[in-house]
Amino acid sequence: MENKNKNDNISLSQSKYLLIQKILKNIHDNLGKVIDVLEQGPEEVDDFEQTLTGMSQQLKNVEDELALAGEERVIEGVFDGEKMIAQDGQEYTVPANYASKSKLVEGDILKLTITKQGDFLYKQIGPVQRKKVVGQLILADDDNYYVVADKKKWKLLPASVTYFKGDIGDEVVILVPKDAQSKWAAVENIVKK
Repeated sequence: MENKNKNDNISLSQSKYLLIQKILKNIHDNLGKVIDVLEQGPEEVDDFEQTLTGMSQQLKNVEDELALAGEERVIEGVFDGEKMIAQDGQEYTVPANYASKSKLVEGDILKLTITKQGDFLYKQIGPVQRKKVVGQLILADDDNYYVVADKKKWKLLPASVTYFKGDIGDEVVILVPKDAQSKWAAVENIVKK
């Protein structure tokens, strides 16, 4: 048998920690109920059976919750320029660095895998058709970066501008959906002025 070091750490996600805490509280509460029934004597057998039936159902619920907590979840959704919107309307934050480096465009289909450890892993699984547009980088009054071209304006993720070391007035090559209107654009490249 291996010797375990006192400093060995067990890593738990917050959700698993809370689930274990809930399970232990349920066990504690149910043991208290069983002890109460047993102290009342054998004439309370019906109460004892009801308590055991209730405990059995709670244990089944706990087993189901543990099974769900131990599995990966996969969710698909549409990129809206900064977040992924799942089919049920739930919004998931897409890391700006990932969106910038992957050159995600509004309308791209993403797959989000939430691992057993609680990590969020995104993958682009359905890119929309794109077109390139060349415009000028501006910083608007709302402190957001935009590209202006053909009398239109598209918002940019700050991480994209930072990644390409863009400055106000630079020429920017952006990617936008080919067959749809969009508020956001992905930076393809920046040409220094």
